[in-house]
Amino acid sequence: MVTIPSNSTGQKLRVGIIGCGEVSQVIHIPTLNNLSDWYRTTFLCDVSQQALAHCASKVLSSTPPKTTAIAEEICASPEVDVVLIANADAYHVPHALLALKHHKYCLLEKPAALCFRDIDLLIAAEKKSQGKILVGTMRRYASALEDAIKEIGGMGQIKYARVRDIIGPNAHFIGQSGTFPKRFDDCSEQDTQDRLARETDMLEQALREEFGVPVTQESKNMLRLLGGLGTHDLSAMREVLGMPDSVAGAVLTSPGIFSVLFKYNDFPVTYESGVIGIPEFDAHIEVYSTDKIVRVQYDTPYIQGLPITMTVKEKVGDAFEERNVRKTYTDPYTIEMLVLHDCVVNKTSPKTSVEDAKNDIEIFKMILQADSSRYQS
Repeated sequence: MVTIPSNSTGQKLRVGIIGCGEVSQVIHIPTLNNLSDWYRTTFLCDVSQQALAHCASKVLSSTPPKTTAIAEEICASPEVDVVLIANADAYHVPHALLALKHHKYCLLEKPAALCFRDIDLLIAAEKKSQGKILVGTMRRYASALEDAIKEIGGMGQIKYARVRDIIGPNAHFIGQSGTFPKRFDDCSEQDTQDRLARETDMLEQALREEFGVPVTQESKNMLRLLGGLGTHDLSAMREVLGMPDSVAGAVLTSPGIFSVLFKYNDFPVTYESGVIGIPEFDAHIEVYSTDKIVRVQYDTPYIQGLPITMTVKEKVGDAFEERNVRKTYTDPYTIEMLVLHDCVVNKTSPKTSVEDAKNDIEIFKMILQADSSRYQS
């Protein structure tokens, strides 16, 4: 059984959060509140004053957090040990660069970047900084995934694997999470236009300049989807199976469900993903050998405490055995924050580093190139 250990280091890290939207309201602030022996939220940043006020009221602390609309003010503050970046994708790289400039450790929500130009900027900046980046692909910190990797390591030759992430609208699960998130519309037109311009530059750099894929609204939407929902799946797939050799084929139908066939050295891997209207969360990785099947089943992260389980099916002697393993109710976001604390205190690098995240962009490129004819104008 996995339980949250006591903070034997005695070091309580001060956190500055950049981005006071849905994920911070539903996940990060409640998690940090629960880890009050490990962290204290001291600073919040957002371009929405209403979001700042709302999130400040959610922070449980004897001293209310400071607030600002200027990201560098958080990154430079002596009252911040760790920067948590959870704002729009277009600002992930520039704000992570600010954190590294000021030698801060940083939890950078996924995607770290969507193009090679930007991820290379982060890698170069990290080499010059005393800080490090932990990319928030939190499913990789699930205890069940680590157990599954051990089980798969004891298997015979892998014959097939399936990665699936077909889910209902996030709003359905968020609405039942008990966190009561709110959306605000007091951002200035200048802020909105700046975000859109940065997003366009990032997407066009990836698609046209680096992937050689036509830039259409559909190809941009697919890259956004791969960077958002897909990063969780593909990053975990890499940890379990390694990098694929190539993409044998892809049908990138979006909106709806799309499918990709990866080619590994001696076996195929199917990847199915998309968002549907049914309120179901079907996210899993399943690996087959001749004598054993290992499956990791994920549930929505928006409701804390739902277990992530491992199922093992195998032939033992003449019998068929099935084991369902629920190791812990501790959610991956909590484990991720404990890993970050350890990285900061011991000055180590996380497994979900920016160099590791570069492999996700390589897979995005493979996938989009495989069905690029879809985007011909």
